[in-house]
Amino acid sequence: MAAPWSPFHLRLHRLLLRRPQLLPPQATLLLAVSGGQDSMALVGLLRDLQRLHHWRLLLWHGDHGWRPDSAQQARALAAWADGQGLPLELQRWSNPQTNEAAARHWRLAQLQRWATEQGASRVVTGHTASDRAETLLLQLARGSHRQGMGSLRWLRPLNTTVQLARPLLVFSRGETAQIQQQLQLPLWPDPSNDDPCFSRNRIRAEVLPVLEALYPGASRRLSGLSSRLADEQEAQRQLEELALQALLSQPTDSPAGLRRRALMALQPGNRRRLLRAWLEQQGSTELSATQLERLLERLEPQQGPGALQLPGGARLDWDRESLHHSSGGGKQGEPPGVASRRTSLHEHQP
Repeated sequence: MAAPWSPFHLRLHRLLLRRPQLLPPQATLLLAVSGGQDSMALVGLLRDLQRLHHWRLLLWHGDHGWRPDSAQQARALAAWADGQGLPLELQRWSNPQTNEAAARHWRLAQLQRWATEQGASRVVTGHTASDRAETLLLQLARGSHRQGMGSLRWLRPLNTTVQLARPLLVFSRGETAQIQQQLQLPLWPDPSNDDPCFSRNRIRAEVLPVLEALYPGASRRLSGLSSRLADEQEAQRQLEELALQALLSQPTDSPAGLRRRALMALQPGNRRRLLRAWLEQQGSTELSATQLERLLERLEPQQGPGALQLPGGARLDWDRESLHHSSGGGKQGEPPGVASRRTSLHEHQP
């Protein structure tokens, strides 16, 4: 019998043709399956599209041990997967904590390990456009940097060989409910998804319904905004890389540094952006906005050579012409003319 086909199948199929790196043909995919509506819709759609994309599908379920019946539900899910011919790895959290962040960390660690062992290039989750809208609202309320508002991207690396993929961002939560019903997929819902102790659940139950009542389609538009922000950040990162190439000094017998005078001749916003991007390329990713401003003050043209200890043990040295980054320790390899006095980014600078 032919696999079911619907407008939902067609939409996902067309997305995968436009974005072939999202779920590459013939790849091994590890699907994270909670048993809820979104993840079951994910399993149903990819199972039906498997004949067109020739994937090897593996399932993974994590039992958090938060409820007395969680082990029974996990076994029922495993039995259903076996009946579908879909291998499922069932793992139980040995040290359960009623903490969503800790649970998410445990799930990702286990998924990454199992994917690596099984040769899966993608860990696939059932995040939807509704999840992305909720995340955007949470990040706005927390005062997140622009980068945080473009989270829940289509793809993000977990390690050098495995990427996390979110193909259902093209659907809303209402649509995954329709998919689940049309494909007659069983459900094992998690009551914790309705627990108001979790901030995301309150956004879902109390905030988004108000926005939808005032402005129908608000969730979809919020998700689209988050997607555009993510795309803009990727485009900005490419432009930063091109701009940094023009600021790098030509190395002789040492790694290339950053041309100090050329950097400080830029508009202040571009100085901050490019200095941060360069430091991130060197492995120093922990600078706060305040620390970055202090560093830029010391790089003004009227200031002389100097050196700063960076978070994580790295060090930044500069003379009047260029900046040099090193992993730390001693004076070996200092650029000529650097001041012997060193300070920390956490110290007060005059």
